[in-house]
Amino acid sequence: MSNSIGGNIFILAAPSGAGKTSLVKALLEKNNNLTISTSHTTRQPRENEIDGEDYYFIQEEEFKNLVEKDYFIEHTKVFGNYYGTSLSLVQSGLEAGKDIILEIDWQGARKVRSAGLDVTTIFILPPDFKTLRRRLLKRKKDSIKIIEQRMCAALKEVSHYKEFKFVIINDDFEEALTKLHDIITNPKTNLHRQSSFFDNFVSQMMAEES
Repeated sequence: MSNSIGGNIFILAAPSGAGKTSLVKALLEKNNNLTISTSHTTRQPRENEIDGEDYYFIQEEEFKNLVEKDYFIEHTKVFGNYYGTSLSLVQSGLEAGKDIILEIDWQGARKVRSAGLDVTTIFILPPDFKTLRRRLLKRKKDSIKIIEQRMCAALKEVSHYKEFKFVIINDDFEEALTKLHDIITNPKTNLHRQSSFFDNFVSQMMAEES
């Protein structure tokens, strides 16, 4: 499968609490040609979440049926709930000339790349793990048990940052948004690319957490 004609695909990955969703929402207000791929999920909607906008909320049996029909370009199970990206929705967006953002994890990014798609991959890092934990607590969406599970998952997620072409540290929101906008408007930019700076940054961050 090729996306040589039409829009671009951007994969945006980050540990929970790194600010990925907020950055994407702000980015959509800046770019009219950008759309986010709405994932399917078996988890229950949170307060103020809208079916078909935030996610397509479906039952587990229906999700598994869709998996058997190769409906998803990638799917995964996180904290007991399934998530998947619709191949047909991505294709229709590309054919309409839209640039598409996939908010998925490193495993999903691998699956999309293995499908032969030309993608631009971006990883969002938190400034440190203390800030990440504080953000998760502040948003009051999860129990303490789930937050600690998310922190463990964050360590694993961050360890795969080198698989991504671009890296952004979300310390200052507006600065991070500007950098993300740079990449979206010019995927061939040399700005914000993977470098030894991020190797040193992540090594220090991991050392502080251990």
